[in-house]
Amino acid sequence: MISMAEKKKSDIYNVIGKNIKKYRIKKGLKQRELAEALYLSDSFIAKLESVTHQTISIDTLEEIANVLECDIRNFFDKDDD
Repeated sequence: MISMAEKKKSDIYNVIGKNIKKYRIKKGLKQRELAEALYLSDSFIAKLESVTHQTISIDTLEEIANVLECDIRNFFDKDDD
């Protein structure tokens, strides 16, 4: 059985992934292009954007935000749009 803490952790990673994908698409980048700009693997970006649980450091989030030209706080926005 999954604990409430694990569920919340999983939920926030899903929110972050959804928002990374949203801003990547707004920027007109493919997953591969974002991965190359960050010197990361395509599969890492794909896992971030999927419901697959993938941890990520604040430093990496900041680098992604820089490439996508958005504020890192946008990745934590739970609003659907």
